[in-house]
Amino acid sequence: MREYSVPAAVSVGDEESLSDAVFDNATQHPSDVLYRRKGADGSWSEVTAGEFGEQVTRIAAGLIAAGVQAGDRVALLSRTRYEWTLFDYAILAAGGVTVPIYETSSPDQISWIVSDSGAVGIVVETAEHAASVEKVRGDLPELRTVWQIEPAASAPDAPSAVEQLRGLGADTPDDVVHERRGGVRADDLCTLIYTSGTTGRPKGCELTHRNLIAEIRTIAATIPHLFEPGDSVLLFLPLAHVFGKAIQCGCLSTRTIVGHSPDVKTLLPDLADFRPTFLLAVPRVFEKVYNGARLKAHNDGKGKIFDAAADTAIAYSEALDAGGPGLLLKARHALFDKLVYGKLRAAVGGRVKAAVSGSAPLGGRLGHFFRGVGLPVLEGYGLTETSAGITLNTLDAQRVGSVGRPVPGCAVRIASDGEIMLRGDIVFRGYWKNEEASKEALESDGWFHSGDIGELDDAGFLTITGRKKEIIVTAGGKNVAPAVLEDRLRAHPLVGQCIVIGDQRPFISALVTIDPDALPGWRERNGKPAGDGSSAADLVDDPELRGEIAAAVEDANQAVSRAEQIRKFTILPHDFSEAGGELTPTMKVKRKVVVESYSGEIEALYAGTTADKG
Repeated sequence: MREYSVPAAVSVGDEESLSDAVFDNATQHPSDVLYRRKGADGSWSEVTAGEFGEQVTRIAAGLIAAGVQAGDRVALLSRTRYEWTLFDYAILAAGGVTVPIYETSSPDQISWIVSDSGAVGIVVETAEHAASVEKVRGDLPELRTVWQIEPAASAPDAPSAVEQLRGLGADTPDDVVHERRGGVRADDLCTLIYTSGTTGRPKGCELTHRNLIAEIRTIAATIPHLFEPGDSVLLFLPLAHVFGKAIQCGCLSTRTIVGHSPDVKTLLPDLADFRPTFLLAVPRVFEKVYNGARLKAHNDGKGKIFDAAADTAIAYSEALDAGGPGLLLKARHALFDKLVYGKLRAAVGGRVKAAVSGSAPLGGRLGHFFRGVGLPVLEGYGLTETSAGITLNTLDAQRVGSVGRPVPGCAVRIASDGEIMLRGDIVFRGYWKNEEASKEALESDGWFHSGDIGELDDAGFLTITGRKKEIIVTAGGKNVAPAVLEDRLRAHPLVGQCIVIGDQRPFISALVTIDPDALPGWRERNGKPAGDGSSAADLVDDPELRGEIAAAVEDANQAVSRAEQIRKFTILPHDFSEAGGELTPTMKVKRKVVVESYSGEIEALYAGTTADKG
């Protein structure tokens, strides 16, 4: 059993609460800009600390006037936008508990979270969201009120949720709000964030004010160069996810300017316009950035230049960990910086000091590529149950391919079966109304069973090798961690998603989808008919496409032993999607759903006795 811990660097007072930062900023730094909002005309307007404090107070007054009591749960269903942040803090200032819901959730998912949490109210973004709530309203006896951020098209002059609550709280003095929030203590429940439900019904993680304050203070102290007054971040990840929520709260605490970009289709122009100083994303976003840049270069006839530049960036980054690059490598790197790397940095605004990645492993190759081009990606590791990041790489101590060391005040232990165990003030207090699950996850001495498998080196750097429940045991008794193969396969520009199969089977196989953004260019380069949009349905048996995927599989197989290698694969006609139910909102594959949906294709892989490679 291996263990590594780091002494605490911050403390949290018993009477503190997460909303204190709103009012501390409003009092001490009223003219400092906290947010930039994008208007319908594309211009950005500023919101100061004083203005934000006033808005939070007035909406909190409206919630109190509406009957929200201390400790009441209020659900929040919206895309990533300024109002999400505003309502989140207003709920907390009213003494309530925020219950985030992904804006892509189905009526059944909304019903489960609202009913399980006992939410008395819900803030929704659109008329479509309101309609989803209305479909299940009969199953939600505790839900009293629905507030809608955007007026319906049929009633464009109807007051928004902001206007409604400001009006409702007009006669509620500010002192009432301050008295209510003053009664909140650090160990009170702050938010109920539900797990993604990849293995069953989502469970509500109880995160206290102490959990989240400890998290944001610790992260800000660990990477202070990214959280300085005047620095900025453009949030586009769902704020219903603990990762986005923690960064939102950390930025407010440090007066780091935040912008919101709710539509990933406009992300690149928004980044170029907003010009953030750091990025926040999940690995799939970085994979898409790399693959998109490589694809464009190849489509423009500059593929050899890009590939050489990528190899140089990776070699340069690797050399930084091995005594430093030599003169020839430095010269090549400087050349490609002018030809390629500078353009990549400019595409995200040209001011990014570093990026932070979480939710899943990024992989060593991409990690070295981005560091080599001057966009270092600081990988971290955490779960909803740990209030987001509990390990983190820094610019001063980065080991590419790992998820960093434990942050101050936390400890990591590798159990005898390889499971990662975690402990610290940021670890949640249990699952909402689920004592059995809480006892399974939390030891009496505070250690949390993460469900992940990993390795811890002598310097305290943690590497994730897979999920405990996803470990494949072949018919021959070989244990295989699918993440190693899947991460390597997804690095190929043509691959959209993949899952590795083989539990109780004679060999390992894979289901592979084709990236819809990469497919049109591949068709054109290879003289294939345009097909049905971005679908690969007409190409699943195409020899040339299968040949490229087979090469990608061969490359992935180099990362594992012969017994763990993929011996067969099948190309699926469509990419996985959140709308199709195969992906979570943070782009994680719902393995169980995919296996059930494509059971016929899986059986076909094992129907014969030949074990070729596709």
